[in-house]
Amino acid sequence: MTSRANERTAAFPLMMASEGERVRVVALRGGAGLDMRMTDMGLNVGAELVVRQHQGSGVVVMRGETRLALGGGMAHKLMVVPVKSA
Repeated sequence: MTSRANERTAAFPLMMASEGERVRVVALRGGAGLDMRMTDMGLNVGAELVVRQHQGSGVVVMRGETRLALGGGMAHKLMVVPVKSA
């Protein structure tokens, strides 16, 4: 199996990531409109995020120096995999 195939099988929704965890976006599972909105926010496939805080069903993530607060519905539609530390 290739590493891409492993990433897909190990993917989980962003809302399930732990605080402080570094993850990579591997798929967007919303409709066309939501996928476009997430991409416009910089949450595209391949983006690396750090989970900073869980707020109720939502989550606060960082992409670079930018903090984004996402509702639970949006966080559930972003599929991620953990990024291995070197």
